[in-house]
Amino acid sequence: MSSNDLAAGIIGDVLTPDAHGYDESRSMWNARFDRRPDVIVRCTDAAEIAAALDHAQSNGLRVSVKGGGHSYAANSVADGGLLIDLSAMKAVQVDAGARTATIGAGVTCGELDAATQDHGLATPTPTVSSVGVVGAALGGGGGYLSRKYGLTIDNVLSARVVTVDGREVTATVSEQQDLFWALRGGGGNFGVVTALELRLHEVGPQVLSGQVIYPFNDAAHLLRSFRDFMATAPEELQVYPFMFRVPPIDAFPAEVHGDPVIDFVLCHQNSDAADDVQPLRELGETILDVVAPAPYVEVQQGFDANLPAGQRYYSKAHDLAGLTDAAIDTVVRYVPDMRGAFTAAYFDPGGGAIARIDGSATAYAGREAPYGFHILAGWTDASEDASVTGWAADFHAAMAAHATGGVYVNLLADDERDRVPAAYGANYARLTELKRTWDPNNVFQSNHNIPPG
Repeated sequence: MSSNDLAAGIIGDVLTPDAHGYDESRSMWNARFDRRPDVIVRCTDAAEIAAALDHAQSNGLRVSVKGGGHSYAANSVADGGLLIDLSAMKAVQVDAGARTATIGAGVTCGELDAATQDHGLATPTPTVSSVGVVGAALGGGGGYLSRKYGLTIDNVLSARVVTVDGREVTATVSEQQDLFWALRGGGGNFGVVTALELRLHEVGPQVLSGQVIYPFNDAAHLLRSFRDFMATAPEELQVYPFMFRVPPIDAFPAEVHGDPVIDFVLCHQNSDAADDVQPLRELGETILDVVAPAPYVEVQQGFDANLPAGQRYYSKAHDLAGLTDAAIDTVVRYVPDMRGAFTAAYFDPGGGAIARIDGSATAYAGREAPYGFHILAGWTDASEDASVTGWAADFHAAMAAHATGGVYVNLLADDERDRVPAAYGANYARLTELKRTWDPNNVFQSNHNIPPG
């Protein structure tokens, strides 16, 4: 089948490298990568996805699948082969009475939030509005609401999937149970997800949000105090301690521009709960202290300006055994030498609803880790690649002494294929068996790949 024959059966666009829209469709958030597929199919429904899969397999073309295009490892787009671009599948249907939403594969977190907040509802998703919901959910998904309501995958009620042989199946807790288990954390290894049905919760429209920023020179005390604070914090509250260099903008005094800081970024689902966060505002002399009620939709967009598409990004992460004094001391040692103008490192508190689900209940395997740790390096100049990635790798290696050995799969970098089994721990053996059932020839391999067992 030629690309012309393929186009005849596709309502969406079939794009070759000389076509208008080709560069836009292949673009990714992480500018470290510039991948060029042989052909792109912008699908609008399951039948078109099935036709694209048939064409790729009949012609020996590698398959990649793009939703939001936010993969740190740039798995969304491969060099050569056929790219299935799902970004046009934007349908969002909210059933406010049943507290559910059904979304297409191209829906972003911001688009989902906008639709559900019209009804005062939300589900846990990442905190950058341009991230694709389905891609995040396939790895786990988590954000401000997760300590109270679990990960995104814990709120998936059903998934519609196009399998490698072109069938569209529905997976739920009672139908295609093995596939449903694997999809919740196992990534894009088992098929092309066309839609998810998600459970919603009463959230907003106003929440309590803010940033409490301190100088880094008292970081050891601040992080130990934060650890003690989170031990008894209500599940409605999430706090991320971010460490970065102060940008040269008017919101900060000129004398601290370029200095490292600790920023306690917080969201409390109760907009009247200022007393719950007050201890974080009394740990010392602040550089900036802004805590106030705000629309949940705006809070979910709070990181957008700092993580725009078109910059260079490199990710290193660990699941931590705890926020120990030794782990804190390692952070204190490495952060002052931070490289990359847009680099940050942060802790992600777990527990709550995440940890109440058994680790074998879904493919996601990091539920018992009390903290995640993520180095998110960001910069613009390719000449700085070695310096920035070298610092991040050294920092990551030093933090390994405080880690469980596990890692959240969505945070793996492009050079960490060997860590995929560790991301799934005891669940990896079952995943390889299911991969053999659902994708025995490993057609879906442009991902954090689980080869057939």
